[in-house]
Amino acid sequence: MDELLGRQVPNNIEAEQAVLGSMLIDPRCIGDVLGAVKAEDFYSTTNREIFETIYSMFNYSMVIDPVTVLENMRVNGVYNDRSSQYIVELMDITPTAVNVLEYAAIVRDKAMLRNIAQAGSEINGLAMEGLGSASDILEAAEKRIYALRQGRNTTGLEPVSSVLRDVYEQLSIASKSDSRIPGLTTGLPDLDNVTMGLNKSDFILIASRPGMGKTSIALNIAMHVAKTTKKAVAIFSLEMSREQLAIRLLSSESFIDNKKLQTGRLSNDEWRKIALAAEAISNTDLRINDNPMLSVADMNAQCRRIQNLGLVVIDYIQLMQSASGNSGYTGENRTQVVSDISRMMKIMAKELNVPVICLSQLSRANEARTNKRPLLSDLRESGAIEQDADLVMGLYRDDYYNKDSDKPNVAECIILKNRRGETGTVELQWLPEYTTYSSIEHFHSEEDM
Repeated sequence: MDELLGRQVPNNIEAEQAVLGSMLIDPRCIGDVLGAVKAEDFYSTTNREIFETIYSMFNYSMVIDPVTVLENMRVNGVYNDRSSQYIVELMDITPTAVNVLEYAAIVRDKAMLRNIAQAGSEINGLAMEGLGSASDILEAAEKRIYALRQGRNTTGLEPVSSVLRDVYEQLSIASKSDSRIPGLTTGLPDLDNVTMGLNKSDFILIASRPGMGKTSIALNIAMHVAKTTKKAVAIFSLEMSREQLAIRLLSSESFIDNKKLQTGRLSNDEWRKIALAAEAISNTDLRINDNPMLSVADMNAQCRRIQNLGLVVIDYIQLMQSASGNSGYTGENRTQVVSDISRMMKIMAKELNVPVICLSQLSRANEARTNKRPLLSDLRESGAIEQDADLVMGLYRDDYYNKDSDKPNVAECIILKNRRGETGTVELQWLPEYTTYSSIEHFHSEEDM
């Protein structure tokens, strides 16, 4: 359409030719080129077909030179009378393969401009046709633009060779890391050893009865991730205000009693501790939204705008609105809504490519049992929650139910489901005065100092 209207579609044929010429002149650069551009980035059909041929040959570790490329073009059915001459021209017009990544960047940039133009056209079409509400069209538009920003297509099949290349890169990065945990660490080493950390695109559920400290452990994890990775951490609190969350963060960071902190009656030494804690928290990229009316779509849209996002925390699932913002669901309808929300959060985790931690209330079913430790079946309005979640952790404190417990302030983090490893129980130290969790070994080592 643009060409019919006399508008030039963004492209740079010379850069495309220089990329292909470089790959033919010096096959050693092919691996770098394949990481910089994709076949669909080439505007010229002829150039795209040559690139796809070289890509396929590279995946099969075949010798790549003008003769073998032409032979494989014949096999693939993309050879024509001009192919031999064109391959020679590609090599002749390419001055050197040294600047191949510069040429590739130009090709990629022009492809991005074409994709932006196409996305704008699609968004304009949706708006003009009025297919859906304004919020639905806005959500579709944000998804389309976010996919472009992330360099990913929203639809389409990905060749397994491309997926394996990504996996290989991840394994290479992991092998060079000092950490034995592939995902983000939680700050609770015993828990990390079982769960393998918080991994990208994982939907993680932390469930308990009220009063067990699920908000506290989520804040502990959020703070640790923000401090150690320097990435942004988004916290959506549908129950507590941001001021309440900030007070909890100050208490756990300064080790000053939460109740005393709220009175403001602190000694000079305690004020100094608060100042240091506030500085440490302020130096992180923690972001809090305490709007109780947010839907998954709202959260997803806000997270897409965050650069360098590392983790999302949502407190908690039963308080969330449906996709359209409707509330007031009860019984079976509410169960279906929570199940839909659960599915959307798993999709959000995959789309954002970061771990998403969501807190959940447990039903009262465990109260009637002698053993009150949580089970997957105790999830309130569970629906598809346990199916969608990659990791489900249930919190249990024996001293909550038994005042004479022989394990006061010891919490059990029960791994009820773990797609990446084993299930089991990890004991953690609960510090009620600071509303925080710590590793038991870490807690004892601090006491001995």
